[in-house]
Amino acid sequence: MRTVIINQNEAGQRLDKFLLKYMNLAGKSFIYKMLRKKNIVLNDKKCDGSEKLNTGDEVKLFLSEETIEKFTENKTAKLDVDTSALDIVFENDDIMIINKPAGMLSQKAESGDISLVELVTAYLVNKGKLSEEDLKTFKPAVCNRLDLNTSGLVVAGKSLAGLQVMSDAFKSRAIKKYYLCIVDGVILKADRIDAYIYKDEALNRVEICDVDREGAQHIVTEYEPISTNGKLTLLRVHLITGRSHQIRAHLAAIGHPVIGDNKYGDVVKNRYFRGRYKVKSQLLHAYKLVMPEFNGDFSELSGKTFESQIPDGFVAVAEGEGLSL
Repeated sequence: MRTVIINQNEAGQRLDKFLLKYMNLAGKSFIYKMLRKKNIVLNDKKCDGSEKLNTGDEVKLFLSEETIEKFTENKTAKLDVDTSALDIVFENDDIMIINKPAGMLSQKAESGDISLVELVTAYLVNKGKLSEEDLKTFKPAVCNRLDLNTSGLVVAGKSLAGLQVMSDAFKSRAIKKYYLCIVDGVILKADRIDAYIYKDEALNRVEICDVDREGAQHIVTEYEPISTNGKLTLLRVHLITGRSHQIRAHLAAIGHPVIGDNKYGDVVKNRYFRGRYKVKSQLLHAYKLVMPEFNGDFSELSGKTFESQIPDGFVAVAEGEGLSL
């Protein structure tokens, strides 16, 4: 028999969801069968799995240790991961805000990838803020994602509450997201552009459409020029919706591709900037997040603005081309 005491990272979810994480190799049928037979009880009472867990609840598993281990895959953090690349802008008990460099995945695409999620997990384990036991039922995760070659602010949930609250705030667009980018051509006035975006998953490429079509999603992008040298423009972009490749594809569609963008940009212009400034990725940086009003445990974040340092390569191009940051 094993007793599991529910902690704050496990509270707030249904019992059956918790059990499927705790014994992650067990199927739903096994879990529900054990609940029906009272081989799994909550606070010494029969339960059906729909109960919402609270901190301090006791889940008793009247199963042999051999059976429990059989249905448990130990997915622990890779403690040998070098976390020195983590540029932490803000951290409290529930969240971390990290300045992600270009070239780092927000979350892994393949099993062998080391992404921002793996770095955050290793950092928390190495700092003693998460134990290997905690990782059986809770995994840190990012609440917003940036493309591989886009740099800037990413929020990660350190606790279940942090992950849920911040993910909901991004999903509802309550958090305002601002980017800086250098684009081809001259833009003299601010604008708000609406369109539809359709993603070809096989090619990992999107298409911008003026009218709706099956499978497309509505997008809205606001931008304002900060400076121009007559050939290039430094833009501040307010991302209203947050679709994959939205800023890059949307700006390219109106004739102002982001410099260094190898997917939607100008090949000749990119070759020039690669040769002169060693530009290897799009000059697009998520530099600012503005938080909405929060209640309760997250009220300390209410109305706060978080900004990140602009990458050296971005600054070098702006200064070299006479664009004022």
